[in-house]
Amino acid sequence: MIFSCAWTRVAGCFCWLIVLSGCASLGVPDKPPAAAVLTLEKGPLHFSPKDKVKWEAVTLPGKVRTAFSLEKHGQREALSAHAQSSASYLRQRVHIPPDQLGRLQFDWQVDNLMAQADMTEADREDSPVRLILAFEGDRSRFSAKNAMLSDLTEALTGEPLPYATLMYVWANHRPVGAVIVNPRTDRVRKLVVESGAQRLKQWLSYQRDVRADFEKAFGEAPGALLGIAIMTDSDNTRSQVRAWYGDIRLD
Repeated sequence: MIFSCAWTRVAGCFCWLIVLSGCASLGVPDKPPAAAVLTLEKGPLHFSPKDKVKWEAVTLPGKVRTAFSLEKHGQREALSAHAQSSASYLRQRVHIPPDQLGRLQFDWQVDNLMAQADMTEADREDSPVRLILAFEGDRSRFSAKNAMLSDLTEALTGEPLPYATLMYVWANHRPVGAVIVNPRTDRVRKLVVESGAQRLKQWLSYQRDVRADFEKAFGEAPGALLGIAIMTDSDNTRSQVRAWYGDIRLD
């Protein structure tokens, strides 16, 4: 799936609650979600930055919106994200059965890190880039806390908390390959794919095995993939960051 996203705040609509970075609050789509659900039935899903109009923009109540725009960057089309003490995200609804989960490819570039950011702490849990995957599963296995959170989300949005949410992130100090459990719910886990300032200001490309990454993060096999999102946020550290997203592909 090429796509041109905090699941520590409660963000939900069209069957996701995303706990992103900071406080628990409900995400509100800027426009009604598209009726179509993307699948792999006709081959790999491929989005480029030019497909920005096909993404649903979601704002978080009480939060300044991160500015997403299409621009030329480094001789290529890119989806620019500029966060100034802000947090919002773009998302797509998909449905990919677990037996069809395969390789995820994505590109991004980060201009700067936020000195105070730390994804292990709820009040500093910002990231310059996030690629977020939401999965279904057996919610009867939820802890009492997560069951209550899911019920609350469903009451507010009409959709329950995703069974599990996996984020690919860029950390300040945590080593590549580290799994960070969200400070508010263990149903959200972050996999560090980049760390530190060494590779700032350059386009980076990644290829990930979604099933293997999910099993590493959660210790179990994944359910169906229900959604994908991109997010750049700086609201907790009250700072600013710029990043660019390129192609995202799932096949």
